[in-house]
Amino acid sequence: MGARRSVLLERLIVERVGTSQHGVLTELRRAILDGGVPPGTPIPLAEVAELFGVSQIPIREALKTLVAEGLIAHRRNGGYTVALLTAQELREMYIVRETLEAASLAAAVHNATDTDRAAAVIANQRLEQAIRDGDAGAFHRGSRQFHAALTGPSRMHRLLHMLENAWNITEPVQSMVHVSPADRSALHADHRDMLEAFLAGDAEELLAASQRHAARLNTVIATLPRNTGLLA
Repeated sequence: MGARRSVLLERLIVERVGTSQHGVLTELRRAILDGGVPPGTPIPLAEVAELFGVSQIPIREALKTLVAEGLIAHRRNGGYTVALLTAQELREMYIVRETLEAASLAAAVHNATDTDRAAAVIANQRLEQAIRDGDAGAFHRGSRQFHAALTGPSRMHRLLHMLENAWNITEPVQSMVHVSPADRSALHADHRDMLEAFLAGDAEELLAASQRHAARLNTVIATLPRNTGLLA
């Protein structure tokens, strides 16, 4: 029996032969961040190159970039895989996310426009719908969009870039997909408190609500199952 086909190949969308290196990088990153390629998934270099219709050189260069971003792991003679996080590493990345987010929130409240506030309301409505539908995947995606709607108005572009990278590292784990519906509802109650403070322009209360949310999130993350293959 031959080796099982990597699920990554099924997730890649190749629109034309001869894709540029940047295009290869963007598509590989998208496929991983979409959550359909679990940590530990092998990345068959030759097959990916064949799929894109390019040599292995641009594939290797794209993978090197993703290794630097923390999305891909490479072992000598072991090939490339979607990176696995230990439970401790996952907790550490959530601390990084929380720290960067907290640093941006006061500025975000100060700089927010009516358009920014409307975007936050819409992001919250999507989360409400995900809760009603019991759609764990939609809640996971919506949670990131909601947090981005609150931090984006800070206009602290370097910080936001670091925050995006930290989110990306944790994204393949799909944490919110694997927590209980009750935990998702509790976390979303925190989102409502954060939104209320954001809309009121109350930076102090927003930071307090964010800290409560972070504490609850850390507790929930500690309960993620270890037998799913999601964590090293």
